[in-house]
Amino acid sequence: MNLKLSEKGLKISPSLTLDITAKAKSMKAKGIDVVSFGAGEPDFNTPDNIVGSGINAIKQGLTRYTPASGIIELKEAICQKFEKDNRLSYTPENIIVSNGAKHSIYNALMAITNPNDEIIISVPYWVSYPELIKIAGGIPVYIKTKEENDFKYTINDLDNALTNKTKAIILNSPNNPTGTFYNEEELKEIADWAVKNNVLVISDEIYEKLVYDGKEHISIASINDDIKKIAIVINGMSKAYAMTGWRIGYAAADKKIAKIMSNIQSHTTSNPCSISQYASVEGLLGDQSSIVEMKKHFEERRNFMVHTINNINGLSCKKPKGAFYVMVNFTKLKGKKIKNVEINSSLDFANLLLEEGKVAVVPGIAFGDDDYIRLSYATSIENIEKGLSRIKKIVEDK
Repeated sequence: MNLKLSEKGLKISPSLTLDITAKAKSMKAKGIDVVSFGAGEPDFNTPDNIVGSGINAIKQGLTRYTPASGIIELKEAICQKFEKDNRLSYTPENIIVSNGAKHSIYNALMAITNPNDEIIISVPYWVSYPELIKIAGGIPVYIKTKEENDFKYTINDLDNALTNKTKAIILNSPNNPTGTFYNEEELKEIADWAVKNNVLVISDEIYEKLVYDGKEHISIASINDDIKKIAIVINGMSKAYAMTGWRIGYAAADKKIAKIMSNIQSHTTSNPCSISQYASVEGLLGDQSSIVEMKKHFEERRNFMVHTINNINGLSCKKPKGAFYVMVNFTKLKGKKIKNVEINSSLDFANLLLEEGKVAVVPGIAFGDDDYIRLSYATSIENIEKGLSRIKKIVEDK
């Protein structure tokens, strides 16, 4: 058969993070002791009160279709969360509940993007941003950020990327993969720039609860009413509540944008899982102590990982302000041979660590920057210690 398949579909790249994770899992299935630093999800169980709420929903028969954009109980809980945590006032008409935050970003891009519209993203970027932009018919425009600037873009960077085709910027704070975090002053500058240039802001805030060193997350939409009108705030239950498999994300936007997003969802996936929605109401309104406990463990792991990496010859990293990832700079190893393998790229280095050290990391090329590998500290301190010990042995026992 000589079928002409979708040109757009053929241009979409698979997720390298999922590819590495799958390879590590395959090795583990063969009985190989692999330490994986690829995880993009908390290693904690979903809190008992949320689990109990999901079970009760099943027992009560709350297992049927719901409104496509989510049940009113959850929308109201999300509005309460925005008011309490972010000083943002929304009504249920502004809220769309989706099958994970990734789905929310997809809906947002589909709602705002016309063919060849440009969407600005920073490098390193979360792996799915460029592909989601392409699926929506847009063109990703990249701003290469610098490690010495904490991987953040500046107003000058935005000015240089701006054209008459610029439709939106994607702001991810706290950030995956870098863990960087924009403070209030920086957010005000970005908000003023966006309003002045009539550029929409998709603000991905999925890691908002995982900010360390006594800092607090600020939503760019809370800066003033002008930016709120052109901001689409993305969040979800996955990271803060250890609910990755429950698949609940949500977005808050101007009613016109929210309506388009809802219409798109009604024809693509219909409603998110009803059971997960009822469980999420409990997650947002119930006991929050599990978040505090998780965050404490993540901060301890981060501190240990950063200290250890910076004591391995040839490797270095900045201390991330949020999320649960560390970007490790290995440029001092480029061009060198380790275990008879010449290291010319992040893929070379990642494959060496997996095959020789039985340690799974994500190559930085997946995030658009080939000078780094990403390590997740969403795993036990014992695993972190074991995995970093193996990396040190590979790198230093050449």
